[in-house]
Amino acid sequence: MEESVYALRGATTVTHDSPAEVDEAVGELMERLYSENGISDSDAAFILFSQTRDIRTRNAAAACRRCGYGTLTPLFCVQEADIAGGLPLAIRVMVLVNHRKEREPRMVYLRGASSLRPDYTKEEGKDD
Repeated sequence: MEESVYALRGATTVTHDSPAEVDEAVGELMERLYSENGISDSDAAFILFSQTRDIRTRNAAAACRRCGYGTLTPLFCVQEADIAGGLPLAIRVMVLVNHRKEREPRMVYLRGASSLRPDYTKEEGKDD
């Protein structure tokens, strides 16, 4: 089977802006995204994070590295567009993958972010 390039998306939220909470949420998100898609850091070509402006204590890309992910991968983090009515305290990720696609990619939306894409949220694994 040939390698292909594709993107995995996901998001999560924190209840409070603190370094420990950002680290925990990002670690949980990356662990689920990697495990549900059968990938590792060596498969990730680039990881892009965005976070809402109400998260100021930790950069999500730094949290990713602190949790042991993205150690071999270029990371970048930007501020999410400040849209009226947008989900607060949210972290989003897009992972560009170079990997043999053995199954349909699984997107992961956890905690309060599960409301963003209910079509990607498994009922039995719902985390909100």
